[in-house]
Amino acid sequence: KIIVCKANLDLVRHGMVTHTWGNVSGRDKKTGLVVIKPSGISYEKMKPSDMVVLDEDGKVVEGKLNPSTDAPTHLMLYKAFSRIGGIVHTHSTYATSWAQAGREIPPLGTTHADHYYWNVPCTRKLMKNEVEKNYEINTGRVIIERMKESDPEAVPSVLVHSHGPFCWGSDPDEAVYNAVALEEIARMAFYTILLGNDQHVDKFLLDKHFRKKHGRNAYYGQGKK
Repeated sequence: KIIVCKANLDLVRHGMVTHTWGNVSGRDKKTGLVVIKPSGISYEKMKPSDMVVLDEDGKVVEGKLNPSTDAPTHLMLYKAFSRIGGIVHTHSTYATSWAQAGREIPPLGTTHADHYYWNVPCTRKLMKNEVEKNYEINTGRVIIERMKESDPEAVPSVLVHSHGPFCWGSDPDEAVYNAVALEEIARMAFYTILLGNDQHVDKFLLDKHFRKKHGRNAYYGQGKK
């Protein structure tokens, strides 16, 4: 609960949320239990004891408050992507603008390549019946449907058409990191296209920067001597 509460507050610290828009969850990989932000609670007043613990089917096993209304989407993603341990959903300005436009974020430079291998994908629109019945579950379904074309580890984010971004990671902190990175990359892409360039970065440069930070031969940072 402490880890997930801190991750939610980190969204505020990074300027990623307005009002109560956004949520972070974390999954205990041993028990399968999921801890998530409660619905509609002010970040200013939020504390670890407010977090809600759910089982894999969404049943509340600990907590007095209602879980985030996005909880069914989070649970769908945990079931589909077994290696992830944290999920973030925000309505951050630039990433959400791309989602509202229904546009994938193209790899225009090395900052993008450091974090994502190729486009940040965007889902299809949900159909009327998918919105009116089981909306949050169907949101998870369209994300999973779209990510069949992408590697969820090489591209740990997706834009839900007309809605906003979902990001994930090995734990809640990494999911927040990816959400913050996505927002900055979305902002850079917006201005790059505004300046007249929409050409993808050369693939050899994309490969170099992605592999510098990811995979067995990564050499960025202090991990290898």
